[in-house]
Amino acid sequence: MKKISKSTLRKSWLRWLCGNLSSMSFQWLEAFGFADSMAPVIRELYGNDKEEEKAALKRHCAFYNTEPQIGSIVNGIACGLEEERANGADIDDEVINSIKLGLMGPLAGIGDAMVPGMFVPLLLSIAIGLSQGGNALGPLFYIVTFITSVTAASYYLFMKGYQMGTRSVNLIVGEASQRIREAFNLLGAIVVGGVGASYVSINSIMNIQTGNSESTVVVNDVLNGIFPRLLPLMTILLCWWLMSKKKMSALKVMGVLVVISVVGVTVGFF
Repeated sequence: MKKISKSTLRKSWLRWLCGNLSSMSFQWLEAFGFADSMAPVIRELYGNDKEEEKAALKRHCAFYNTEPQIGSIVNGIACGLEEERANGADIDDEVINSIKLGLMGPLAGIGDAMVPGMFVPLLLSIAIGLSQGGNALGPLFYIVTFITSVTAASYYLFMKGYQMGTRSVNLIVGEASQRIREAFNLLGAIVVGGVGASYVSINSIMNIQTGNSESTVVVNDVLNGIFPRLLPLMTILLCWWLMSKKKMSALKVMGVLVVISVVGVTVGFF
């Protein structure tokens, strides 16, 4: 029976801690940092099967983004699931990616609120008070306290996630597997939908004259009257269709959006 060694788990955690934001782009964000952190685990589990090793690395190169410290629990869960998969458990790519997608959004919200939103300002307020008069204790306090606390929390959550991953496999592949998978897929859809509704904003500036100088049809108001935020919804659905059905990359989809924007501005729609 294959078992991930403690040293390999530490290597995986350390890679995530030091490299989670090292390879960033709008297309992938933390995907390659996640894949790199999984490399020691994958090598230990599938080292004798190069094709399976390649497939595992590719599996973890899917788009991923969360708050790195609190989110380290997802890395631990992924390690546990990979271990069970290597030992013959019926865990496919969809299960692993659904769990990652379903957890990354809520953990990002919790982590962003706790670490940069609450913990960092608290430490900085104390450090600023200690720094009055040029005292070097202030910055030293902040650096040492932040690094120590964040490192300890990240390590604890990673290892706890690994334990949860191994214990939760029976639920994921057992009788409740279908409902759990649907729940994670639904959670992921809600997260993506929430992001789209919050950050995608598209309006039309086109007005149609009806012959009466006091009566003008505002296209944007008509569209929102039919369905609120109809243009953002259509844009999101177009991007989804291009990427999922036409297998276009994110960069090509961005190019399509640029072309649509140029045409829309030219005809006076945007």
